[in-house]
Amino acid sequence: MSGTAATHLPNMSLARRAWEIRRKAVLMGEVQGQGYVGQALGVADVLAVSYFHALNYRPEDPQWEGRDRFLLSIGHYAIALYSALIEAGILPEQELTTYGADDSRLPMSGMAAYTPGMEITGGSLGQGLGIAVGMALGLKAKKNPAFIYNLMSDGELGEGSTWEAAMSAGHHKLSNLICIVDFNDQQADGKSTRMLSSEPVHDKWTAFGWHTQRVDGNDMDALVAAFDTARNLPDDRPRVIICDTLMCKGVPFLEEREMAHFVRVEADEWQKAIAALDANRPA
Repeated sequence: MSGTAATHLPNMSLARRAWEIRRKAVLMGEVQGQGYVGQALGVADVLAVSYFHALNYRPEDPQWEGRDRFLLSIGHYAIALYSALIEAGILPEQELTTYGADDSRLPMSGMAAYTPGMEITGGSLGQGLGIAVGMALGLKAKKNPAFIYNLMSDGELGEGSTWEAAMSAGHHKLSNLICIVDFNDQQADGKSTRMLSSEPVHDKWTAFGWHTQRVDGNDMDALVAAFDTARNLPDDRPRVIICDTLMCKGVPFLEEREMAHFVRVEADEWQKAIAALDANRPA
């Protein structure tokens, strides 16, 4: 299969993979008593499709030259990516309890120098797509057929560097570049669309020369279809998938919180969140 992960229960459904990613993120959040768990819960379906349907990689060799590169532009989503990397077998599960600790390979904001499978340090928002363009150009020059996937946030659509990179990708016809926008409509100060609206976001990407899809980022079938379309597109445009996601997806009492960019979870609520997830474990 595309995602060549060798983990326990290798025939697990994508829904179950997403559930596992959510659960691991909550457990890591409990370790430190904090973390961007709202984003992790919301984007778990996207990560499940990425790592267990779309990406080519070797868990035992994270630097394999033929791998697809998955770039996390949004460095504060590290807890989400760590969960996916653990589930994929790239990181050992026992390291989960070291999240955010001194000398851990799982710092609270992602750093490529520390973590196998973390391709870039994406703490400064708006930089990931530019790096992805450079990587895509490099792979083209080397005739390497691998894809570059860049996961970014809707807030990064307010960065000028994002649109410079988008224009460059269209100009250079980077058909090996797939950008994924997590559109959860949340920033630190409120809704992204109220802070600086990027709408009509679909039309803007298309105008920059990209093949554009917008889907429900918590609908597994829609995500699989969108990823397949992006990967198999016969023309030379770069591809973008805008994923509308729900912050804190899967934990109803957290979903209801108005301010979820850095969701406040009380000490007794971590296990309540785990219980809410466990009550709806997919097959």
